[in-house]
Amino acid sequence: MTQSHRPRKRFGQNFLHDQNVIRAIVTAAKLEQHDKVLEIGPGRGALTHLIAPAVAEMHLIEIDRDLAAKWESQQYPGVHVHTADALKLDWGALLSAPPYKLVANLPYNISSQILFKVIEHRHLFSTLVLMFQKEVAQRLRAQPGTKNYGILTVLCQLWFDVDPVIQVGPQAFTPQPKVDSEVLRFRRLAEPRAVVTEPLFFIQVVKAAFAQRRKTLRNSLQSQGFDTADLDATASHIGLDLQRRGETLDLTEFAALTNTLYTIVHSA
Repeated sequence: MTQSHRPRKRFGQNFLHDQNVIRAIVTAAKLEQHDKVLEIGPGRGALTHLIAPAVAEMHLIEIDRDLAAKWESQQYPGVHVHTADALKLDWGALLSAPPYKLVANLPYNISSQILFKVIEHRHLFSTLVLMFQKEVAQRLRAQPGTKNYGILTVLCQLWFDVDPVIQVGPQAFTPQPKVDSEVLRFRRLAEPRAVVTEPLFFIQVVKAAFAQRRKTLRNSLQSQGFDTADLDATASHIGLDLQRRGETLDLTEFAALTNTLYTIVHSA
């Protein structure tokens, strides 16, 4: 892939060139010959050129039409190029023979949205190795009761093991971003860390609990449309103090809250 392509700010392009970081990402993915890999934003191919020859199948999603055209001309066996916005694609139709590994230097401006989409389609993936802005990476590994603990922390830690791979400075990219970065590896758990009877409802409640971080659970959930009587009945049943804030609940408590609230809401 040519190095002459000029980075485009509107696509959040910061091309990775540090060989130590590139090797660390590929190593963390633990690629095997039979693997199927998805890469979002291959760019100039820092990762792609190492991964494509080593796996059975690879899907590249590239929003930049010029770069996508260049990847089409590479003619790697088993590589499929999709010129599209990754957030708008139907991943279920695209990735029709799971499991896949997702390996990517994600544009910072869509990294959280990509994670929400991964969580929605978590059954498609066994492993993720992804680059994040350092502050986002810290949130994903945060503990309850800390300022970094949030929606994505809860959702990722429910369904994945999340481990640090490597810290990355701005000099690893062209152009250099104004922030530090970190690579994380996600390994999907065989079973979630807590029993969740209705995953979509769980996600809805967690989002509501963090919608207004400074408010109590009672006020946050009420402001998102949950009924006061249902909340009181749930709290009484599981012994939960609704004066707590969402950021203080661990996975087990969120599961108990959502499972019980779902039963009460749907028994009325």
